[in-house]
Amino acid sequence: MRIGLAYNEKPDATPASDAYAEWDDPSTIDAVGQALGRFGTVVRLEADELFPQKLSLARPDIVFNMAEGLHGPCRESHVPALCEYLQIPYTGSDPLTLALTLHKGRTKEILAYRGVPTAPFRVIERIEDLERLPLPFPLFVKPVAEGSGKGIFVNNLCETPAQLAERVPFLLERYTQPVLVETYLPGPEFTVAILGNNGDVRCLPLVGFDFATLPPGAPPVYGYEAKWIWDTREHPLAIFQCPPSGVADSLCRETERVALDAYRALGCRDWCRIDVRVDRFGVPNVVELNPLPGIIPDPAMNSCFPKAARVAGYTYDGLIQEVVRTAWRRITGRDVGAQDAASVHAPTAISA
Repeated sequence: MRIGLAYNEKPDATPASDAYAEWDDPSTIDAVGQALGRFGTVVRLEADELFPQKLSLARPDIVFNMAEGLHGPCRESHVPALCEYLQIPYTGSDPLTLALTLHKGRTKEILAYRGVPTAPFRVIERIEDLERLPLPFPLFVKPVAEGSGKGIFVNNLCETPAQLAERVPFLLERYTQPVLVETYLPGPEFTVAILGNNGDVRCLPLVGFDFATLPPGAPPVYGYEAKWIWDTREHPLAIFQCPPSGVADSLCRETERVALDAYRALGCRDWCRIDVRVDRFGVPNVVELNPLPGIIPDPAMNSCFPKAARVAGYTYDGLIQEVVRTAWRRITGRDVGAQDAASVHAPTAISA
């Protein structure tokens, strides 16, 4: 088998810049490539301006897609769209799902329509849209189409109209896109790693957030500072608990149910990580979906999907290989191959 690896490699940049926060480090790309080598020849396909030509010439049997894209609000859908154009199979969600989930406003519209709990919100396209905003404070604001903590800072939590009037114009100008304003959810936060398709969709163990580990005075928000500034190899931020301690089993099960409902509502395939936060009434609300989840290989780093997978019994290589196996079964109705299927152990995860 020839398996293509579609990726965007993060250039050298200072932590203060979030321009390429969504892209992957060379170490992550190398680790994924090594895991994919189990299935045959790995062809690296950097998703730059020459990607269409490289993909057309390589003609892999399947593409492992971890590319975040280059430009525009639909950038995450470009690689799978090109794969479909050339009739090349690929892992993960289709272009429609990737475009919708990147736009947090469109995501929440679909969730609300399908009856999946999500915080009340408005999408602000210009300053004038803040007038007569029908949402009570406190409010949380963020760019409508970014990921990996990009544009989410500690002062995005707005307690007053004055703070909102300062923060929204800043985000509108800096990221040149609409801003999502939503009701702040004061309860605990979880992230749910999901694998599978159709009737075989399962949650890996929940990851909970311990906001007490943040610096003194920081709001309980896992944003850019927590992901990329405060959490370093020398001083790791022990913010994640998997499985979370002190959480009622009923809340864990309801969080999983809500996440699975969101997975199906947005048409996710193969895998996705879904962020969930509890409102003041104790109801889990979906914050956003990440169908291109972060997969940093180093266990010392805070990467939620690999963390949940390790607790479920997967090695890092086993997780990557399971995504390929899941996609191949969806596409062909059979395993990648008897030899590969036998050599890659798939541990039992939480089913739903």
